[in-house]
Amino acid sequence: MELPWLPIGFRAKYKVLVILSNKTLGVRSWTGTKRVFVPPCPVLRLREAQAQNRARETRPPAPGGHLGRPQAATLKKPEKRRQGKLAEAAAEPPPRPEETATKLGRQGTEWRPTEAGGTELTVKGPGRPRRMAAAPPETARPRLYSDLVLKTMVDVIGKVQEVLKDPDNTLIVLSGGGASGRLAFLMAVSFNKLLKGLGHLPQYTYIIAGGDRSLVASQEGPEDSALLGMEDLNKVCVGKKRVIFFGISCGLSAPYVAGQLDFCMNNLDIFVPVLVGFNPVTMARNEKIEGFHCTFRQVAERMEKLQESHRAFVLNPAVGPEGIAGSSRMKGGSATKVLLETLLLAAHKTVSKDREISEKCLLEILRTYERAHKVTYSQSKKIAALVKQAGTSLQKKAYVYMVGWHTLGIIAIMDGAECIPTFGADINDIRGFLIGDHSEMFNREADLIAQGPKFAFSEEDFVKTILPSLTELDTVLFLFTVDDDLAEVEKLALQVKERTANVQALSHATVGQYLPASLKKLFPSIISIMWPILFLEYEGNFIQRFQRELSTKWILNTVSTGAHVLKGKILRNYMVDLRRFTGHPQARCLEALLQVIYHPEPLSEEIRGAEVSKHIAVATDKSKVVPTALLCLLRSCPVPEASARLEAAPSLRAALDAALHAPGRKRAAADKPTAEPGDEPST
Repeated sequence: MELPWLPIGFRAKYKVLVILSNKTLGVRSWTGTKRVFVPPCPVLRLREAQAQNRARETRPPAPGGHLGRPQAATLKKPEKRRQGKLAEAAAEPPPRPEETATKLGRQGTEWRPTEAGGTELTVKGPGRPRRMAAAPPETARPRLYSDLVLKTMVDVIGKVQEVLKDPDNTLIVLSGGGASGRLAFLMAVSFNKLLKGLGHLPQYTYIIAGGDRSLVASQEGPEDSALLGMEDLNKVCVGKKRVIFFGISCGLSAPYVAGQLDFCMNNLDIFVPVLVGFNPVTMARNEKIEGFHCTFRQVAERMEKLQESHRAFVLNPAVGPEGIAGSSRMKGGSATKVLLETLLLAAHKTVSKDREISEKCLLEILRTYERAHKVTYSQSKKIAALVKQAGTSLQKKAYVYMVGWHTLGIIAIMDGAECIPTFGADINDIRGFLIGDHSEMFNREADLIAQGPKFAFSEEDFVKTILPSLTELDTVLFLFTVDDDLAEVEKLALQVKERTANVQALSHATVGQYLPASLKKLFPSIISIMWPILFLEYEGNFIQRFQRELSTKWILNTVSTGAHVLKGKILRNYMVDLRRFTGHPQARCLEALLQVIYHPEPLSEEIRGAEVSKHIAVATDKSKVVPTALLCLLRSCPVPEASARLEAAPSLRAALDAALHAPGRKRAAADKPTAEPGDEPST
């Protein structure tokens, strides 16, 4: 088989390593325009390539040459030297990307993901970027655009189509804990609205650990119960003959979701379970789940085996590490939204048009989200100014309130609720409110109303409880589209401006739509995002709605995270981890943590041997548990002294940094600029 040669033109002298199946095929130096071999497919192996190279080099000469002699015998000295280098390079271990980049000279280089799921090395210099060598897909984990992920999405869409075509006694369930459960709620609301617009009955429902109360206020405890997850799933599926279940756990770790997936696999005559996450199965949580018979990894491994017969599916493309280590509400949450909205929208589109799904259809929808990213971050300067304003409010012990119309209000509520467990924030530090009708959104709205001001989220709640208490230091952010009731926006903005001048706005419009001048005057700064018109006959309106939601999520995640960084809640891009920052063994870290949780009660063997759920229940009523334990370990001090140091410091980060740099302290792993095992380059 002849191998294709792809021309790559540039005029400078380089040493170029051509990579094939993660092996070094050869090194060549030249000046002028030359050609570089790029492997045509991932299954081609090094030995095949070497054999074909030898076949070329030993072909008989043209008539008039050396009769019957191998062509290699007539090679000139430079060519012999080149062959020697080829042989040496082929025997070397595969180069690391950073080594390859060094050998390519001083021009900038980067590894970029390819649509096939692999990576390619690109040289950045004058002119357009030049592709130097492509690594085969199997050398990297599959990404969102890889063939493996797209094929799995097509298979899942086929199952969803079966339910959509037969709506009687069928259901599509989206479930998760915390941020994942809130996204499940948002998507269930959106797709039920899509069905309602088509004159169909709702076919989607959501489940969130802890019930509807967890939508507006964080409740971490229920996420750790696999049995509770099974019970909640069984309740919503009683009497259904077919259920597609999407269990969302970004890190493949939530016991609540593990229990539900296990329940589905034990009832495959009714359920088709789909696991959505962004870790490889080999990195799924492998600790024993309290009160359950297996670990999350064992559940995921069982699903992988069932996927071979299309009875269960695992969708876990690689998206790279989070900006704040462990904070999956950001990149993991956005990837969840993109992945599931693309999948479900494609299923609806093909059912309505009675045609087969194709990977091309998926790629068309996915690329609309790429455009959303470009449109959103074209406003980077204004977003940065908003981050600074929100950070100033938090630093001065004031608050940030976000009021959004319709689903943008849901995004605001989600972002505020996630700040509580992520940053140890107070419920009012960053808080969202929903303006507009929400009568058909919640499973049990009465549960929210009965819980008191902590769970307040409506326009009425904002006007009655928040507006009278606003101060000049607070920041209020309005979130709306030009299609919303702008008179209502203007009325509420006027009321807020009487209390504080820190009023900002994020507005979405389609090309040709503009804000009235009277509304513009009310806001010192407006992040105005203009969307192009989508000429897509069926799904255009919903794609644009999804784009606006995702754009708003990106901006709010940036604002809330950046504000807490400015407040001093983040230490070196990590959520606080005892072993990482102290270097102490796990047993010693656990002991310090329990001492803080149960202080002033001395630790007994009964306490040490208690279930994790008991420790969590006790710790829920405490504040700054992990930072206090970290300070106890760093300074070898008792709990009262550590608590006093935290209170006296201007910020949590300042207190911990001072302890990390205390004279005589041995340098721990977190002080060293080394990557964690398993870390991937950010995409």
